Amino acid sequence: MTPATIRVVVADDERPARRFLIGLLKECAGVEVCGEAASGEEALELIERTRPDLVLLDLQMPELSGLDVVRHVPADRLPLVAFVTAFDEYAVEAFELNAIDYVLKPAERARVEATIERARERLRRNEPPGVRAAALASATAIYEQGARRQYLERLPVKRRDEVVLLSVRQVASITAEGELLHITTVANERYTITHRLHALEARLDPRRFIRLGRGTLANLDLISRVSPMPGGTYTATLSNGHQLPVSRIQSRILRETLLKL
Repeated sequence: MTPATIRVVVADDERPARRFLIGLLKECAGVEVCGEAASGEEALELIERTRPDLVLLDLQMPELSGLDVVRHVPADRLPLVAFVTAFDEYAVEAFELNAIDYVLKPAERARVEATIERARERLRRNEPPGVRAAALASATAIYEQGARRQYLERLPVKRRDEVVLLSVRQVASITAEGELLHITTVANERYTITHRLHALEARLDPRRFIRLGRGTLANLDLISRVSPMPGGTYTATLSNGHQLPVSRIQSRILRETLLKL
């Protein structure tokens, strides 16, 4: 018997990972890939426009993470979700406790096929979206509680031939340039390390650091002024004098969080 077609959206900010996952999905019987997204914002638009049965959602994406995407989808329109992630003990624990499916990177065909079959079974049971939303909310709370235990307090950075342990409280901003991260301190000292921004962001306390754009993090305590710009965006001025542009989506988040009493 031909399986019922299941419509899938794939969201991952890394194009090779996205293409590889789509290739695996195309090998699965009864699967239609109805869209791909390179960011959380694109994923939200695709979910709203295509109303997929299942979204394979990268857990760690810049600006809007996989968890942020889930938070922004209305509960009554929430599709089935399977998170795609590198091994993360806190994520695995949270998802397994709440029956949330996940695929570990690098994805394997057998695991993807099993995810599709589980999704198909849940669709046959006509699981209410509210049940999905409650399970995802619970998983998010458990994950974030666990992740808080691993927030960095110091960053190892090189200065000539020595390693400096830089307190994160002294970090004013972090900007990405490919695989390089440029770190600027309160005292305007500058360091460069090799790391992925979203991987470092996951190790920093979100109560202390905020994303201003796809490639920029800033220390919340050091933002001294926020200036409106044309098009509904902002420029953030830090206490060290640096001015950083705020992207459109992060400007909305700033308005909803920092700029309201």
